[in-house]
Amino acid sequence: MADKVDQMAARLERSRGWVIKQALSLWLAQEEERNCLTLAALDDVTSGQVIDHQAVQAWADSLSTDNPLPVPR
Repeated sequence: MADKVDQMAARLERSRGWVIKQALSLWLAQEEERNCLTLAALDDVTSGQVIDHQAVQAWADSLSTDNPLPVPR
């Protein structure tokens, strides 16, 4: 992995530290977003805002038919 970082740094004409800082910043932002989405999803489950698995499966199965079902809500 260090070689890839060095190659990227050379290609971008930036330091190894700059490349690592950019990568870490992006990763942290993604993880923060993932955490927020997870907490929101758990809130939906707690409040009962879920869609039955069988309804989703029936909808997915219908997509390859001539009369697909509407998206379950």
